[in-house]
Amino acid sequence: MTNDAHFPATAPNFRDLGGHTTRDGSTVRRGVVYRSDSLSNLTDDELHALGNHLGLRLQVDLRSSFEREAAADRVPDGAEYVALDVQGDHSTGADLAAILTDPERSIALLSDGGGERFVREVNRMLVSWDDALAGYRELIRLAATGPSPLVFHCSAGKDRTGWGAALLLALLDVPREAIIADYLASNPRLSQAREWVYGSAERHGVDRDLLRPLVEVREEYLQSAFDEADRVYGSFEGYVADGLKIAPETIDALRARLLDPR
Repeated sequence: MTNDAHFPATAPNFRDLGGHTTRDGSTVRRGVVYRSDSLSNLTDDELHALGNHLGLRLQVDLRSSFEREAAADRVPDGAEYVALDVQGDHSTGADLAAILTDPERSIALLSDGGGERFVREVNRMLVSWDDALAGYRELIRLAATGPSPLVFHCSAGKDRTGWGAALLLALLDVPREAIIADYLASNPRLSQAREWVYGSAERHGVDRDLLRPLVEVREEYLQSAFDEADRVYGSFEGYVADGLKIAPETIDALRARLLDPR
């Protein structure tokens, strides 16, 4: 059972955050932290495998209350469940549902580069929203000191989860190019979800080309988040210390748990 086999099949963007090499030659441990898309459609067999073979002990849900109510997580026996809503009352999930079914609204919001601007703004807000700061602060604490193995996820596993993964890897001192590669690895895993979105949109008369920026990850989207950290806090380190208020000892604990020294 490997990530290459896209296990579980109902969550094709489920994958191990481990395996990366840090700047000093350490390796991020496998089997400790996983990232994923929605875990609401897990089959009974998949649920059993996550609990008994991977040994998951903590499931962290980054989705909004709107999304959690529409599609509740399935949680393996013996695992804790924690909701960390990094959007708060920002109704991105509801907005996206409206865009998919309203041709006039989709044109107004997404034409002339609007789709790209929308996703870049979401990524900036993941750095500056109070709810996002609180949610990612707790995600880091749980990755450093909470029950493990753990998985954290949103709906597609690409934006909110993408920034969470980038944040954890950056704190472990993984080079930026490897962080970007991990982020972009969502694209081939989301082909089935993209086709579902396109099909649903077209049934409502929405142009699929308008939606393409919303159902992909692009390097410039992630860069928008890093740029926002620099803009607001002066540097990524400033964002961690002054925005997230992560103590040095928490970073030390994260590295002790997740790194195998060279």
